[in-house]
Amino acid sequence: MPENDDSRFSPAPLPASGDNARLVLVTGVSGAGRTTSLKILEDFGYDAVDNLPLRLLPNLLSGDTELKVPVAIGLDIRTRDFGVDQFAEIIASLRAQPGLDLTVVFVDAESTVLQRRFTESRRPHPLTQDRPLVDAIAHEKRLMAPIAAMADMQIDTSRLKATELRKILQDQFASPSSGQMAIFVKSFSFRQGVPGEADLVFDVRFLRNPHYDPDLRNLTGMNPQVGAYIAQDRDFAGFMDRLKALIGPVLPRYAEEGKSYLTIAVGCTGGKHRSVYIARLLNDWISTLGYDVHLSHRDKPAEPDETKPGEMI
Repeated sequence: MPENDDSRFSPAPLPASGDNARLVLVTGVSGAGRTTSLKILEDFGYDAVDNLPLRLLPNLLSGDTELKVPVAIGLDIRTRDFGVDQFAEIIASLRAQPGLDLTVVFVDAESTVLQRRFTESRRPHPLTQDRPLVDAIAHEKRLMAPIAAMADMQIDTSRLKATELRKILQDQFASPSSGQMAIFVKSFSFRQGVPGEADLVFDVRFLRNPHYDPDLRNLTGMNPQVGAYIAQDRDFAGFMDRLKALIGPVLPRYAEEGKSYLTIAVGCTGGKHRSVYIARLLNDWISTLGYDVHLSHRDKPAEPDETKPGEMI
């Protein structure tokens, strides 16, 4: 993960919900950005502790210990006595502890990206030993897969800049929380892979593609001309109606189940035109329902003059 930039955030530490103490456990595969994530959370006012021995975690967070500020703890395979079973037991006990608002964040990245990061930094992988780097990465991913399944939030840093990772963590952990479910709407390119953190994925590659119009090819879905072109597709209006009919009823059900955040990903071929426009419309519509919604475009290139796509359909 690239080093985080020089911009610093200094929000006042805030409890997660009511008077509950906030605890964030940051784990994941080596090279995916766990240390960078901890540094960012520290910027947000968290007390950050890295590689705390697993056996000490329950004592540190026992009912007799009062957390004055939010706490972020980094754990991975380098942590002393780290194991999947021990981790699962501790997570279960912490989630049952009254007055504690726990979030487990798992950072991950594609194997080829991890391999490049270790090669460029010349840092040894903690599991390299006598095995090649590619085998060490694959072995760690297998070991950490059960822990990834326990996580409340997964972040794929394969194509994230440090500033983008900071924004994701800021939206989740640095802003005041009312206990309301946060919704993240993200556009992406299928060529670059489906976002690992996505809960719901929608494919809009069936819509007419502005890429084949020379006047629109170099624009993005942020441009109203691109939006108008996509909206002329004969199935566009019906698709948007059905999409709202599908998503609308499930949002309150996710909230009722206690889900803290929901990521909705909208993909097209290049992540530049159709997915960007649909994601913006979806974001605007969800905001009218009263949800805390955040919009991002993972693979959209920058455009010199970006304007709003127009009124929601």
